[in-house]
Amino acid sequence: MEPGAAPDPREAASALIPELEAQERRLVLRAFTHDDAWHLGSLLVELARMRHAPVAVDIRRGPQQLFHFALDRATADNDAWIDRKRRVVERYAESSYLVGTRFRAKGTTFEESSRLDPDRYAAHGGSFPITVEGAGVVGTVTVSGLPQAEDHALVVEALERFIAAGRAGAATNGGGL
Repeated sequence: MEPGAAPDPREAASALIPELEAQERRLVLRAFTHDDAWHLGSLLVELARMRHAPVAVDIRRGPQQLFHFALDRATADNDAWIDRKRRVVERYAESSYLVGTRFRAKGTTFEESSRLDPDRYAAHGGSFPITVEGAGVVGTVTVSGLPQAEDHALVVEALERFIAAGRAGAATNGGGL
């Protein structure tokens, strides 16, 4: 590439895929309870507040919403984005950012090539699978309100801290997987 030339988007996307795949392999929980959803969601809200990030946060296990909070300056549009990104994770069992990045690495977009309704699905960063050892993907954790890479990074940081603190599966509330 010539000095000063813009990087090829396909190459940039291809280079990002191994990192995103590694995050998903690494961020696996022992269990996931209703209390875990509360603690993870509260951690995300705390991180967002420290950054003055105008985001909405949503955590689900299967079809059940366990946590939802919208910080100041988040809007109903963020809730719509949450639903669209979450549906991508539910369909592909991978983060919405990884799914979109795979399409970009092929030189196309999710909207152009997935054959899914873009009013219902958005492969933009911010929704991450909640994966439990021995059970697979059991839910989603989603953030909306920042540029997609920042939404994704906020979720990953929260999951890393949550796991490092030994929170996953530590709650005594029934309802865990």
